Amino acid sequence: MAARGHVQDPNDRRLRPIYDYLDNGNNKMAIQQADKLLKKHKDLHCAKVLKAIGLQRTGKQDEAFSLAQEVATLEPTDDNSLQALTILYREMHRPELVTKLYEAAVKKVPLSEEYHSHLFMAYARVGEYKKMQQAGMALYKTVPKNPYYFWSVMSLVMQAISAQDEKLAQTMFLPLAERMVEKMVKEEKIEAEAEVQLYFMILERLGKCVEALDVVRGPLGEKLTSELRSRENKCMMMYQRLQLWPECNALSYKLLLKNCVEGPVQTTVAEAVKFVVDRMEEEDKKESRPLRGPYMACLELIHRLRQRGCPDEQELGDPLELMLQFFGKFGDKPCCITDLKIYLHLLPPEQHTQFKNRLGELVPLGEVGEDGFGFPGDTKALQRHLCVCQLSRVLGLQHALDTEGKLCLITELKAHYHYGLQFGKSCLKTELQFSDTYCLMVAHVYIDLWTETGDENMLWQCLGVLEEGLSFSPSNAQFKLLLLLLFCRLGAFQPVVDLYSSLDAKHVQHDTIGYLLTRYAGSLGQFAAASQSYNFSLRFFHSNQKDTSEYIIQAYKYGAFEKIPEFIAFRTRLNQSLHFAQVRTERMLLDLYTEADITSSLEESVKAMGLCPEEDDIPWDNMRDNRDLTVLFSWDPKDRELTEEHRRLSLQEELVWLKVRSLTLRLLASLALLGHAPSSRNSDKANENGVSAKSSTLQTLLSQLDLTLQTAAQITEKQTQCSFLGPPSSRLATPSSRLATPSSRLATALSSGSCHCQASALRLSLTLQELETTGLDDSSELQTQICNSFKSLTGQLQELLSRCKGEVLEMKDSRLMTQPSLLETLVFFVETVCVVLWVASYSASVLRPLKSSLQKKRKKKKDSSTAMPVVLSGFQEWTGSLQGVVTQALDHVKGQEASLTALKLAALTLVVGQAQTQEECGFTRAAMDKVQNSYLGSLQELGDLLRKRADSLKSLKF
Repeated sequence: MAARGHVQDPNDRRLRPIYDYLDNGNNKMAIQQADKLLKKHKDLHCAKVLKAIGLQRTGKQDEAFSLAQEVATLEPTDDNSLQALTILYREMHRPELVTKLYEAAVKKVPLSEEYHSHLFMAYARVGEYKKMQQAGMALYKTVPKNPYYFWSVMSLVMQAISAQDEKLAQTMFLPLAERMVEKMVKEEKIEAEAEVQLYFMILERLGKCVEALDVVRGPLGEKLTSELRSRENKCMMMYQRLQLWPECNALSYKLLLKNCVEGPVQTTVAEAVKFVVDRMEEEDKKESRPLRGPYMACLELIHRLRQRGCPDEQELGDPLELMLQFFGKFGDKPCCITDLKIYLHLLPPEQHTQFKNRLGELVPLGEVGEDGFGFPGDTKALQRHLCVCQLSRVLGLQHALDTEGKLCLITELKAHYHYGLQFGKSCLKTELQFSDTYCLMVAHVYIDLWTETGDENMLWQCLGVLEEGLSFSPSNAQFKLLLLLLFCRLGAFQPVVDLYSSLDAKHVQHDTIGYLLTRYAGSLGQFAAASQSYNFSLRFFHSNQKDTSEYIIQAYKYGAFEKIPEFIAFRTRLNQSLHFAQVRTERMLLDLYTEADITSSLEESVKAMGLCPEEDDIPWDNMRDNRDLTVLFSWDPKDRELTEEHRRLSLQEELVWLKVRSLTLRLLASLALLGHAPSSRNSDKANENGVSAKSSTLQTLLSQLDLTLQTAAQITEKQTQCSFLGPPSSRLATPSSRLATPSSRLATALSSGSCHCQASALRLSLTLQELETTGLDDSSELQTQICNSFKSLTGQLQELLSRCKGEVLEMKDSRLMTQPSLLETLVFFVETVCVVLWVASYSASVLRPLKSSLQKKRKKKKDSSTAMPVVLSGFQEWTGSLQGVVTQALDHVKGQEASLTALKLAALTLVVGQAQTQEECGFTRAAMDKVQNSYLGSLQELGDLLRKRADSLKSLKF
């Protein structure tokens, strides 16, 4: 709560304790204090609102809202009540109610600048641009200040930006905004830079580039001072739009030569070559540190001339010599690798080894010691050597080595890493070690060996190296990200939570890199950690709407009009985020799998989530893939990099998987809300109760799921495969390379058969509803069909369970081997069991009344000899067989837990890898322990959930 400032009104003094309690989070005392005050002063409206805030914060939303509305209907005009109601409505996520408050306040106090201003900002929070325009003009008429006038103008611009009809924007909103600004220009009332910026924005959006150029170059342009070279940059933008290339050329010349007069227009390649060469010569003459720009411009010009097939590139020199020259000047800077990397394609493959060797000659290393390596004497020499190693990898020279060569390279890089640690002895924990990149490169070479040979020993050593690196450099984000990825690919989610938390991801990073965590959160059996991870991401997305509104309001207040469309676009980008939709869907599914029919019924769980199966609130047509797929450092050559095609296929696959999960969620909601249809004699009432509509929804969703699964099968047949550091591929893991080519969730779900089993179970609910309508007497074929479905589902579950068999972690020939796909398949099995049991529960709710009705008929006829209908006996057999499958699964989980626990001592005494020190072995064993403990944790959670499901299964017998 905001500080109340200087106390004048006695009511302020009375309210002060309540504000203090709310500020300190003591909501119960705030409510008590408000009640005391209201006993003495029944008409103190603000006290009621403050009590409502306390009630809202203690989870009593309905009571709080009712109390707030009591005050709101009185249309208060005192500042305390209005501000308190504003705070309450924001916390309730009901900003539209704030507009009603201030609409009433403005009517009662029409000359209040403050209330008019609050009304404008209230409209801004809900994006009511037309009302903002009107409120802005009303405010300007009340208090004729320039900013208020331009608030109205900007609201017109926002109407144009948000208009569905582009023609309307170009013919009505923007021209009106232009006329409003022109009126102020003619009256010479333009005062601030923001007003000129807005005028430029309007002209630019109208395509009036000549007029915009006149504004920038004219007297109004002199107000553009807040950004460096603001006028020049805007001029350049308009020159390009108008294709005034000579003017572009002259202005570029001026800017490149640091604000000299606009030079002669250079129109030939020869002149461009001479210009670049002259700049390089000037830098060469400098006694001070030269600038990188001219040397990079030379390489860029060669690149562009080659693209055009222009022979003049030869006049600039040999790219190899130019890059060596660049390395000589800037090789001790960390940016040298990124500068040169983009121009390595200028070198023919036959020059790669020569280039690497010549670079090595420019690195000052000490004398070769007993281990065969010479080491740098200072951090600058270390950086040069690092740059050579990185360039060697980018050129593909490291990838071309055989296994022995790669192992020798690892030994060399490790030696340099350990030697380089001495330079960082005085570094703080928050600082990176100078030699960290060596450690990261070692990990990458280990990954190469692992993916090429399938030898998991390489993986364990890789994990050990990264754990060691993190011990010396606890803030190294790249170590954490790679460890996070490796642990996830191993199926060990437990250590990942702390790793991700320590990254301290900020704001939009929850969207760009959050997928690294949430992709694996629920799929590896760590349900409690998954729930926390989903909540962590969702908190950011849910606060986005409120936060962005505040940014927009601040932009209006300070006249940063150019930023307002950016904030709106940012909010839209997050609302349409693929990651947001995925996390929201997975969170609701997880809650159902772990809670429904355990702590509350499926129907109650669905209602609590507010799920409506008929509505699909995912913006499929406007979905945004905001994932940063290059967040992990990579020095892979061009042919191994992530391509746009990889990105496109990955997005396609993620969208299909989201569709499968979203439809599954909506189908479960349909099942939960499926009414108990009366018998055929009362079919009119069935339609009246909406049962027909609900079964129709179920049928529609099932058809959509079938089509989506067909599309999914086509995608996984393509067998796309990205680099290890990219997104998981749709290619299924094979025993020989089960970790080197990790499969996506879609591929695993399809191969396990869980999707089809769930669809079959949900389809059974429709047949059961038909039986409910038909009755037992005239449904022998239908009963047989249902019994066959019972048996089929049991068989499918049995087959799915068989795919989970095998050791998730085992010792083979003194080597520790993992099969994380078994863990993910087991999670799919448990999810499928949940779905089948919900359908079984629905089956029982349909069959119980039918059986009861049959028994009543028998009593009346006194006939006990009639055989039990096959569907009833079939259901009893089915529940028994389901109990058997769940028991088998529990036995399998117990067996896995036992073998993992027994393996613990063996893992600790495991000898790993050659040329590892005792300390390095310690880090490797620690990584193994983390994987093992994570597996145990996953199995325990899966076992607990299966036991709860087994208990709920007992209640289905009748």
